[in-house]
Amino acid sequence: MDRKVPKNAERTLTVKERSCADNLRTIAKRNVQVKRVRCESSAIMVPKDKAIKRFIVRNIVDSSAIRDIQDACVYDGYALPKLYRKVYYSISAAIHSRIVRVRSRELRRSREPPRRFAGPKDK
Repeated sequence: MDRKVPKNAERTLTVKERSCADNLRTIAKRNVQVKRVRCESSAIMVPKDKAIKRFIVRNIVDSSAIRDIQDACVYDGYALPKLYRKVYYSISAAIHSRIVRVRSRELRRSREPPRRFAGPKDK
């Protein structure tokens, strides 16, 4: 039946107990909840680490009114403030609205960011 183990000796786990303990540890690691964010276009909740993140920087004023405001401004060289906004998209909404492209199975494993387009160099 039960093995008799001295009280001062450390007990080693049996194979079944060890595999069960390992399994419980991996399940506990896997079930950690990630904070969810709202998708910008479809309004569904997406895990924050899975969402497509974009940072939008825009002028507060549209381009047609900038010149009028600068002419009427009392201060010389006043820079108009900008709107800074971080938006999140679900994968399906980002593909549908062409924010990201569909990649092949091999390229999906690639984690390096795409090469950035270098604009014209003024000298």
